[in-house]
Order: sequence, then structure tokens, then C-alpha cells
Amino acid sequence: MKLYYSPGACSLSPHITLHEAGINFEAVAAPTKTHLLADGTDYYGINPLGYVPLLELDDGTRLTEGPAIVQYIADQVPSKQLAPANGTVARAQMQSWLNFISTELHKGFSPLFNPATPADYKTIVIEKLMSRLKWVDEQLASKQYLMGDAFSVADPYLFTVTNWAAVLKLDISGFANLAAFRARMSVRPAVQAAMKAEGLIK
Repeated sequence: MKLYYSPGACSLSPHITLHEAGINFEAVAAPTKTHLLADGTDYYGINPLGYVPLLELDDGTRLTEGPAIVQYIADQVPSKQLAPANGTVARAQMQSWLNFISTELHKGFSPLFNPATPADYKTIVIEKLMSRLKWVDEQLASKQYLMGDAFSVADPYLFTVTNWAAVLKLDISGFANLAAFRARMSVRPAVQAAMKAEGLIK
């Protein structure tokens, strides 16, 4: 397998998941600004949409979209129990989390990274984003992870997108349950390995 990523981007989620799964893979940096790989290859030739993540399988099949990729990875190693079994209510609940993070949090942060976003609109975006994070914080009460006491592939996605708060200087320290979740995630060996590989920590 080959994972195309950009340091600190949403591709950190499948990067962590691959380490959790213990699957052999190659990590290839695909900077979202230049879209040029280290060997000079134009990333648009690999993914016409130009964004990460992209997972290339050994047979050349390419998968895009983080929530789909992490579920595929989890299903390759069912013994690791990184996701509930397909067809179960628990699996649908985990997919609900992945969709929520994708549409309400990930896309909620996106306008804040765009220098062309008007300041007054950013205020509206931040207000909505903080309300969503408050709800997540409430859901994490008395829970170790999003699905309860068991880690799932939804957790690296939440960890990844909430990392962006610090980058944008948004104070989310008041969300105690979310802070505890992030602390638990940050010390997991797979998280440490992926973040070190991306140059996010030493």
C-alpha cells in the first residue's frame, strides 16, 4: 500500500490508522501547495482533484476520501477490531461519526484556512464550529473514545481535525472531555509514529 499525505492535513487520520492496523505501507508526501512529489511527479496525475489522502493498493487501485479509506484499512485486519463489523448498528454509528466529522467539523474548519474568507464570515463560521465542538465534548462525557471505551477509526479523524484549532489559534481548552480525549490519543504509539513521520513532532 501507498498513502499519499500532506503533513498535518486530514490524511493524518489514515496515516494513524495504518499504524494502528500494523499494515506495511509507504508514505508519500504530496504537498497540497505545490502538488509536486519529491521525484517531481505532478500529484494531479495521481489524483485529479489534487487533495489528500489517497491510498494506492498493491494492484494499483486508488481510494480517495478519508472516511472510506480508514474503513477499508480496518476491514483488512478484523482481528485488530478497529471498526465494528459491517452490517451492525455499531458500524452505522461509527459511520455516523465519520460523516459528522467530515461535514460538520472538517468542512467547518476549511473556510478559516482560506485567506480570502471575509472576517465577518469567519466569525459566523467559528461560532458554528464551536457549537459543534461543544456537542462533541458533551458526547465524550464518561467515554474514552467516540464509540465508548474501545478505540475505532473515527477517533484519529476527530484528533486530526481538532489539531487544527491550535494552528488557527482557536481556544478549545474549555472543552474538558475533548481535551482528555486528545490527551489519550496523543500518547498512542500509532499517533506518535504518524506524527513523527510527518514531521509534526520530534
